[in-house]
Amino acid sequence: MTDADPGPLIRLYGLTGGRARPPGEAFDLVAIVTTIMTPIEPVGLNPEHHAMLTICHEPTPVADVAAQLGLPLNITRVLLGDLRREGLVDIAAPQPVDETIDERTYRDVLHGIRRL
Repeated sequence: MTDADPGPLIRLYGLTGGRARPPGEAFDLVAIVTTIMTPIEPVGLNPEHHAMLTICHEPTPVADVAAQLGLPLNITRVLLGDLRREGLVDIAAPQPVDETIDERTYRDVLHGIRRL
């Protein structure tokens, strides 16, 4: 007996063309995705690609893109890799914490701790 509804796995397989890894350089799930441009002619893009471009107009972590679209992380990474390959998004590693906090902030925290 066969199941009349093949379920979401078949659809996800179709979204990625059976690919399990994103094209190009690997990126982390906390990498920040930003839309660089939205194509005038949506050739070769599916609705999920368009939704990703809309979500990433503001810098957004890969995991948040997946959550907002309700897609598995590996599927999200493959689709984002497609967008990166087409030059539509930038995917950047998050900055290490030591590069985002300046020396003044560290001094203020240290002084606060000493006052305790």
